[in-house]
Amino acid sequence: MRKFLKTAFTLGLSLFLLAACSLPGLGASTSEDEIVITGGMSTEMQILAYIVEGMSNHYIDVPTKVISNLGSSSLNHQALMKDDANVSAVRYTGTSVTGELGMEAITDPEKAAETVVKGFDREFDQKWYPTYGFANTYAFMVSRDKAEELGLEKVSDLAQYAPDLKAGVDSSWLSREGDGYEDFKRIYGFDFGQTLPMSIGLTYSAVANDEVDVILGYSTDGRIISEDLKVLEDDKQLFPPYDASPVATYHILEVHPELDKVLHKLEGTITEETMQKLNYRADNYLLEPKVVADDWLKAHNYFEDKAPELKPIEDTVGGD
Repeated sequence: MRKFLKTAFTLGLSLFLLAACSLPGLGASTSEDEIVITGGMSTEMQILAYIVEGMSNHYIDVPTKVISNLGSSSLNHQALMKDDANVSAVRYTGTSVTGELGMEAITDPEKAAETVVKGFDREFDQKWYPTYGFANTYAFMVSRDKAEELGLEKVSDLAQYAPDLKAGVDSSWLSREGDGYEDFKRIYGFDFGQTLPMSIGLTYSAVANDEVDVILGYSTDGRIISEDLKVLEDDKQLFPPYDASPVATYHILEVHPELDKVLHKLEGTITEETMQKLNYRADNYLLEPKVVADDWLKAHNYFEDKAPELKPIEDTVGGD
């Protein structure tokens, strides 16, 4: 009996360790006969994953699967590197420059895009596609009424009113290096009368209830619409660009070359305002991200009339 228990324990431990080799929710590896798309924990990442899935199902006769439990860019990256998935529905330039590529932050959007395209091609054998057309970044915002009252369009416009303004900001931003509070004061040259740390989720209701005058939020958050907020232009480029793009392994593109055209069709199709509306539909009306994605694709006829602009990697980034 003791021998049996020992054998069973050893077998169970082996199976546990084997399972632990893969990321949570993922199989051991992908098959060439399926397209496996990583999404994420956020509403935005899930919607984009189902947009890529919907486009793939519409144009390619091959099974697809979405994995939406990966909460970070790093986990999405690991999934592709370990062959647990072969398409990442969305990566953000600023995140991947400092994250996967381990480089210093880049504030110029074109340079950041060129860096990730070249870097992912060279380092990871993956293709970084042109942006969907929007970036999701930190952004200062005010109520639309206050923007109209004070004539606010960009962050610099706040300077003359700053001593009398209360700002609600993400607690972690206060100690963030590179694009945090100290960098803000240095780059913009002013400070607010009061700067109140809080959970970023609470900032939207705080400004809507006139508890603060200006907040730091996310530029594609659906609550921008529900709370009728005005996003101010980061005119001095405090925040690195976080342009959103899909990424795919070159292996899956070789197996299913039509996928390349599908992903190129999505280039420039989603503006910041559009992404806000898609997030708003899911979060405000409690719709499943897949429903939001499918409705949007059907409304645009899966971009059948759009001819994708296909370019070799070296032409996309201007060569080495």
